[in-house]
Amino acid sequence: MRHGKKINHLGRKTAHRKSMLANMACSLIEHKRINTTVAKAKALKQFVEPLVTKSKEDTTHNRRIVMARLRQKEAVAELFRDVAPKVGDRPGGYTRIIKLGNRLGDNADMAMIELVDYNEIYNADKAKKKTTRRSRRGGSKPVETTAPVTETKASNEEE
Repeated sequence: MRHGKKINHLGRKTAHRKSMLANMACSLIEHKRINTTVAKAKALKQFVEPLVTKSKEDTTHNRRIVMARLRQKEAVAELFRDVAPKVGDRPGGYTRIIKLGNRLGDNADMAMIELVDYNEIYNADKAKKKTTRRSRRGGSKPVETTAPVTETKASNEEE
């Protein structure tokens, strides 16, 4: 049974795993997408998403919490300065994992993890679709004056 075992240890001791995830998170923030194995990508997603949520509110306390996890001042600065305003309106789901196939050397499942708002290919389709919604009904048509209506009634009565 695996009750209470939420963390994938990735075959590493705790200190090594935390350092590796911090380094991968800094690389993700710097480059906006990285290639890694699927297991590491899933672990990194759980590591990064709370940090991005913290960065949406720029307070000293949040900066210190993120700094304790990332350990690189430049990455923290870029997260709060560049990434947070871009994802400010998004209620979560800041990263996307795309599976790439197997690695040549050891046949490991590879994946690309990226920040969602920085992918221009996917966001180009979304930008085109942002139009106002229109009703399928006919809508309002210009109302004709009552004069032509009365003339038609009068012409029908004469006949």
